Amino acid sequence: MKAHILFVEDDNNLRFLVEDNLAMEGFRVTGCADGEAGLKAFTEQAFDLCILDVMMPKMDGISLAKKIRAEDSAIPILFLTAKGQKDDRINGFRAGGDDYITKPFSIEELVCRIRVFLRRTGSNDMDVSPAREYRV
Repeated sequence: MKAHILFVEDDNNLRFLVEDNLAMEGFRVTGCADGEAGLKAFTEQAFDLCILDVMMPKMDGISLAKKIRAEDSAIPILFLTAKGQKDDRINGFRAGGDDYITKPFSIEELVCRIRVFLRRTGSNDMDVSPAREYRV
């Protein structure tokens, strides 16, 4: 069984690119274009990890993380965002985020971080090939 990742990102091109790359790495990914759709998906499906953008329509990633954290205190939440100032990172961690990655980023690094969290939580990550070098 593949690890299931919720990826909430309003930039369609970036979302499709990351979804495809994560799928090639052996993950199952559900992508959503805004915070409300992300929350709906989270309440309807089981996920092993969440990756959230911060600046999104309908519900921002910080608010979404707080709602997810209220439902599940253990699920890893990674922020993947262009907002990289110290205060932005601190707000992300205070909202319940476990990691904070700024754009532009390396898919290889993202995959490594995902694997670290899945290993720590004991989520199933078997049959996942080594990360390939991509830059987004």
